[in-house]
Amino acid sequence: MSTQRLRNEDYQDYSSTDASPEESPSESLGTFAPGAYQRFGESNSTTWFQTLIHLLKGNIGTGLLGLPLAVKNAGILLGPLSLLVIGVAAVHCMGLLVKCARHFCLRLNKPFVDYGDTVMYGLESSPSAWLRNHAHWGRRVVDFFLIVTQLGFCCVYFVFLADNFKQVVEAANSTTTNCHNNETVILTPTMDSRLYMLALLPFLVLLVFIRNLRVLSIFSLLANISMLVSLILIYQFIVQGLPNPSHLPLVAPWKTYPLFFGTAIFAFEGIGMVLPLENKMKDPQKFPFILYLGMAIVTIVYISLGSLGYLQFGASIQGSITLNLPNCWLYQSVKLLYSIGIFFTYGLQFYVPAEIIVPFFVSRAPEPCQLLVDLAVRTAMVCLTCILAVLIPRLDLVISLVGSVSSSALALVIPPLLEVITYSSEGLGPLTLAKDALISILGFVGFVVGTYESLAELIQPTAAPMSTNSSRAFAYGAGLLL
Repeated sequence: MSTQRLRNEDYQDYSSTDASPEESPSESLGTFAPGAYQRFGESNSTTWFQTLIHLLKGNIGTGLLGLPLAVKNAGILLGPLSLLVIGVAAVHCMGLLVKCARHFCLRLNKPFVDYGDTVMYGLESSPSAWLRNHAHWGRRVVDFFLIVTQLGFCCVYFVFLADNFKQVVEAANSTTTNCHNNETVILTPTMDSRLYMLALLPFLVLLVFIRNLRVLSIFSLLANISMLVSLILIYQFIVQGLPNPSHLPLVAPWKTYPLFFGTAIFAFEGIGMVLPLENKMKDPQKFPFILYLGMAIVTIVYISLGSLGYLQFGASIQGSITLNLPNCWLYQSVKLLYSIGIFFTYGLQFYVPAEIIVPFFVSRAPEPCQLLVDLAVRTAMVCLTCILAVLIPRLDLVISLVGSVSSSALALVIPPLLEVITYSSEGLGPLTLAKDALISILGFVGFVVGTYESLAELIQPTAAPMSTNSSRAFAYGAGLLL
């Protein structure tokens, strides 16, 4: 899950901006440049363990909770195997980005280059005159996909919060202390999930008005604690009494596989955080080992939760596994805890596109109006994510669409092409060229087919989306009998 989930999924330091922790983005407009938010200072360098923790928490977010449904869309055998393949490819691409960035740091005598810089310098070193003349578009393309990805995460958060709050409210009168998921629970119908999104809108607008980075870091800590406790409780539930998996298809119909791809690459899209984390380390030479160790742990967590979640709930699995948890107080609190974590993370995710977009408008406004323009642009951006979430209220489709459209480009398509362009003058072996071509083609095909299938499913759903948990299905059955 997600460009720089430092950025993405609540990277706690945020010293990657040119603004100091006491400054707001608008107060540092004079030194702002697109992509500068990825630069770290030289002080307060992190140890290898701190870097590992940042890497782990930067990759584990809402995408993780959607992986059981992704496994369903691929099959109980093909799903975990595909997650492993996509994970290996995504981590390899992270390594390629680090490799190319170090190449240009040494070549240009620069202490640090970010993702956009690396792509731009790669195009400038290309043997093609046309690519050299349009190298600046490399940075613009990367910035565009970063903005789309981050705002896409914010859309996902709107849908996630609405679905979970709606379910908790509907089951409030019947919530029990019995956590057996086969107990009948009568739910009280409430308003549509879109209305929950609109109800959340003013609170999220107020949240993004907080421009002090240290305050955001406090929210990051709260989010981390809430999500960690929730994740432990989710694992504790899904490992109990796993049913016989013989009735689950080994390979799902091919038409749903692109939806799996979009969700999987959404979860693995953390490539934007690797360069800032490397630059932040006291000993950056150890970063490749930390990267591979951390992403190995992330891949194991993804495969285990995706597989166990699908095994536990089968065909009834929903867009977020939290929606399948029983309606007892323990697991209702899990939904609330994770929702609180996601709510605070919204402000951290929003910070990145705000750092790119807001200064563009503020720098063109009269000085007395700059604060008003800053807040107005932030409000408009939050409203945009809310509108998009209202238009696509299905969590699984939002995740798959965001993953297919932008995450595939950042995580799979661009890095292999960057390696080819960067080292073309030095000569690359045929196996390296074939490998890079294969990964980029995989990412591009996933981008096209995944986007098409997500939009097609949105326009003409093949089946009514599940909006209830396993307990609720029994309530409906009881209602029919009555």
